[in-house]
Amino acid sequence: MSLDAGEFIRRFLLHVLPSGFHRIRHYGLFAGTVRTRNIKRIRQFLAASTTSPDRSRAEPNSEAETASPTPRCPCCGGRMIIVETFEGARPARSPPPNRIRIDTS
Repeated sequence: MSLDAGEFIRRFLLHVLPSGFHRIRHYGLFAGTVRTRNIKRIRQFLAASTTSPDRSRAEPNSEAETASPTPRCPCCGGRMIIVETFEGARPARSPPPNRIRIDTS
């Protein structure tokens, strides 16, 4: 295939990231030398989750479990299982103290 110089440069520049961006293919679970170790750990976690007892079949231990119905997905209506919850955002530092201004005139 032969390309015009302008078309070649256009296609080449499609692969250049803007300043401040990072390629993400080198990060994450499947990156580099830790890939096989991460895949083993993921398989262990998946195997552990399939052998754990199903909470829906167990008898409820408290009134809180019987009072709250199983949450439903807003999109499809399926049952949602809460895996983990996170706290809300915290301020980076405490707010400055209120200054007391005294007029000495």
